[in-house]
Amino acid sequence: MITTAEILTRAKAAAPTLLTVSTEQKNQALEAMAFALLSQTDHILAENEKDMERARGHISDVMLDRLLLTKARIQGMADGILAVAKLPDPVGRILKETVRPDGLVIQKRAVPMGVIAIIYESRPNVTSDAAALCIKSGNGCVLRGGKEAFLSANAITQALQDGLSTAGLNPDLVQLIQDTTRQSSMELMTATGYVDLLIPRGGAGLIRACVENATVNCIETGTGICHVYVDKAADLDMALNIINNAKTSRPSVCNAEEVCVVHSAVAERFLPMLKTRLADERAAAGLTPVELKLDERAAQIIPGTPAGPQDFDTEFLDYILAVKVVDSVEEAISHISAHTTHHSEAIVTADRAAADLFVQTIDAAAVYVNSSTRFTDGGEFGLGCEMGISTQKLHARGPMGLEELTTYKYIIHGNGHVR
Repeated sequence: MITTAEILTRAKAAAPTLLTVSTEQKNQALEAMAFALLSQTDHILAENEKDMERARGHISDVMLDRLLLTKARIQGMADGILAVAKLPDPVGRILKETVRPDGLVIQKRAVPMGVIAIIYESRPNVTSDAAALCIKSGNGCVLRGGKEAFLSANAITQALQDGLSTAGLNPDLVQLIQDTTRQSSMELMTATGYVDLLIPRGGAGLIRACVENATVNCIETGTGICHVYVDKAADLDMALNIINNAKTSRPSVCNAEEVCVVHSAVAERFLPMLKTRLADERAAAGLTPVELKLDERAAQIIPGTPAGPQDFDTEFLDYILAVKVVDSVEEAISHISAHTTHHSEAIVTADRAAADLFVQTIDAAAVYVNSSTRFTDGGEFGLGCEMGISTQKLHARGPMGLEELTTYKYIIHGNGHVR
């Protein structure tokens, strides 16, 4: 088995080879990667089934869905790569140009980071998304997937490397760490001189470990305790549709709703509607009903599970929704601000003043008015796909696409200038 240190050495050696590759060559490589992914679908699905078999009984059904690959999902991964190929190349963009009074020309130009490492858990599609974004932005890519998805990620990586080779690029530009123990994660976190940027994608524990232990540059991403606040001026049918989508369309992802906050003026009408749609109707249709964890005021209106002290600070990633009743938009903002993970927050209201106050005062990467939080996604934002959702403020925030995977340097042109 190739060691993590050997992979890092290869990645550092390979990354500079992209600096002189044209946009056309990078796009051709991405197209070859997408083709290789599709041509090796049967092998990838066979490896994924092995992962699924090992994981059954050890992780929840919702998390199994994250792990599962199908022909349609692999087609979606290939489509994501091709979407990135069609995007403008961020490398070499002139961000700013200044001509000084003495004639000195100073350019601020976008350049690749170098080597980007990604630590992620049981979502095999991250493998191709990350690789595509890294190649287009001129970076080497070192992937460290979760042990539950190792065989799937390994098969995907091999296909992507085949595509790179077909296009005449170094296959070492995209590599998967073979060691799935915690030791390899620590090696990436402390790979000073080899890793220029580390991006963790996963649960709170993974992200905390990276932020606390990394000696390389690290982006804090994606724990999503996302709230939807139903204001007293909300269209209640609209609110119900938004919450149904935000909670049930894919509860295992970071942009799924975890908390519903409801104004007391509409709670008597809205909460029974909420229970009917999310619990009763889903159960009658043979779907998993959403468990409603209710604060004291909500529990006086509808039956459900009493909310515990941690339920408003939990990313459930399941068919569970915490519910709180408040008396004003200001109280809603106060509650959300106390429990937010700065990912995605939403207000449903026809009151422009309430919406404006919410947008101005909520500290999150994405703030929605009359829309589901499920749109916080690189593809939905027009980025092709994403490296993750940054919940910090420097240097990237929200869905991380091509631009967020570049840095910049100053290029100065003189004519014998001396100081």
